[in-house]
Amino acid sequence: MNNYYDKSENTTRVQNDHYVKLNNRKELEITGVKEVDSFDNEEFLLETVMGYLIIRGQNLQLQNLDVGDGVVSIKGKIYELSYVDEQQQEKAKGFFSKLFR
Repeated sequence: MNNYYDKSENTTRVQNDHYVKLNNRKELEITGVKEVDSFDNEEFLLETVMGYLIIRGQNLQLQNLDVGDGVVSIKGKIYELSYVDEQQQEKAKGFFSKLFR
């Protein structure tokens, strides 16, 4: 018997798994994203379930953002992916928030 009033199906949740799929350095799909803190055509700063992730490249474009599922897709030429250590997260977040005011 299906319960159509079950509230657990309608709740928004961020995916706990974190995957990074890079196709030919041109298409990037990331799961487990909590928040997109900042981005421009050369750099993205994402908060993921595994910490902050910095993506650097050229002509970067946000293709898909699904906050409910925690999925982000980025197109462009990818040069670098790097994670920020826990002790550096607040420093990185503060640095990027000053840049993108």
